[in-house]
Amino acid sequence: MSKLLQDSAFFCLAISLIGYEIGIILRQKTKLALCNPLLISIVFVIIILKVTNIKYEVYEDGSSLLSYLLTPSTVCLAIPLHQQMGLLKKNMKAILAGILSGVFTSLAGVWVFSMLFHLDKKIYATLLPKSITTAIGMGISEELGGIVTITVAAIIITGIIGNMFGDVICRLCGIRHPIATGLAIGTASHAMGTAKAMELGEIEGAMSSLSIAVSGLMTVIGATIFYQLY
Repeated sequence: MSKLLQDSAFFCLAISLIGYEIGIILRQKTKLALCNPLLISIVFVIIILKVTNIKYEVYEDGSSLLSYLLTPSTVCLAIPLHQQMGLLKKNMKAILAGILSGVFTSLAGVWVFSMLFHLDKKIYATLLPKSITTAIGMGISEELGGIVTITVAAIIITGIIGNMFGDVICRLCGIRHPIATGLAIGTASHAMGTAKAMELGEIEGAMSSLSIAVSGLMTVIGATIFYQLY
């Protein structure tokens, strides 16, 4: 049975999509932050792979189409940004300062905790791009000599946490302005956080989309600098 499923070109892709759809349904029914569609789909896929005895390498190869779609889907986030271009130009300095402070905090946080726990430099390089989109983070990790697969896991975990708790943390910290909220969520938790920001409003979504691109570029430079400091 497992051999038959492994030979199917669409089985691994199908279980990924089905798992995500189950997560969406659970989220709509329960309204619980824990029922994050991505988190549910990860658990669902793990269970299916265990039950069917399909190796991860086979799953990765079968679901590679989703990876190919990652970059164009990130580019599509430019649409809400274009719709809020006037707002962007009006608050350019504050927006860039906000994104820069978020990128610095992310990189500095990894540096501090790596020093405290005496992490190997390879692991340190692996965690530096945790708060940017996977398409850019994988490249940074590979260039700095990190472990790309762990980088992807760190990025996904960061995104899930941002999606689940980003707006709650903003409220607890007294961040109410839609521009500030969008920048904070997007800079900290990339595309998955942006999905949550879009639920909050058009302005939040547009600013979060902007943060993905700008924070990614800033992290390319910042990660190289912080890598040399370790």
